[in-house]
Amino acid sequence: MEEARQYNVHEAKTHFSRILEQVATGEEVVISKAGEPVAKVVPLRPKVKRTGRGSLKGQIHIPEDFDELPDDIADAFGMR
Repeated sequence: MEEARQYNVHEAKTHFSRILEQVATGEEVVISKAGEPVAKVVPLRPKVKRTGRGSLKGQIHIPEDFDELPDDIADAFGMR
């Protein structure tokens, strides 16, 4: 894995827009004060694109006996 670029506070303030562009492309950037790292700027995870409800309609089959427990399992839980 590639090491994150490092900027001191003055550079970070001066080139903030450029740093954000780098982060937007997937890079990680470290901000340092007096040579000591104090913060890391990382890209946010992309939002998950969700499909609407019912998008699996017709692709999933639930058997008629889905809610019925087999006798051995019902006995194990003291249900019979």
